[in-house]
Amino acid sequence: MTLSRLLVSSLGAMLLVPTGALADPPKAAVFDFQLADLGIQGPTLADKARLKPLSDQLRSLLKESARYEIVSTDPVKEDVAKGSDLRRCNGCAEEYARKLGADVAITGEIQKVSNLILNINVYVKDLRSDKAEQAYSVDIRGDNDVSFDRGIKYLVKNNLPPAP
Repeated sequence: MTLSRLLVSSLGAMLLVPTGALADPPKAAVFDFQLADLGIQGPTLADKARLKPLSDQLRSLLKESARYEIVSTDPVKEDVAKGSDLRRCNGCAEEYARKLGADVAITGEIQKVSNLILNINVYVKDLRSDKAEQAYSVDIRGDNDVSFDRGIKYLVKNNLPPAP
């Protein structure tokens, strides 16, 4: 057998060898967005109404990106409502995520500096490691649905890393 035939045969054999299956994405508990302390200003009805759709959009974008398998947070909704502030409850979001069988806890909060300047903040905690929680943020201009839609899409596409 000539050298060229040997190389072609070897290459052909390598192409026919099945590769290992890709690992399943980590399971993520994505909790509903909450409002940061708005101080004297307080939240408006529009602020509150925007939280659930924005949360659903984040879940959808993360699922579509194949970064995570999203697990339902419905079984702990009542517990979350009792504790209310997932950012200041000393790790309760992580406890809830573990109860749900998740590998990752994802929380988010909206900071409203004014009607013009707002921040969408997302916090990702890998429960399988000792790494610190990672924070990701995008500033938006304009307190309207279009700004929030563009902001959350930008955050997922450009700021959030691939799944751990």
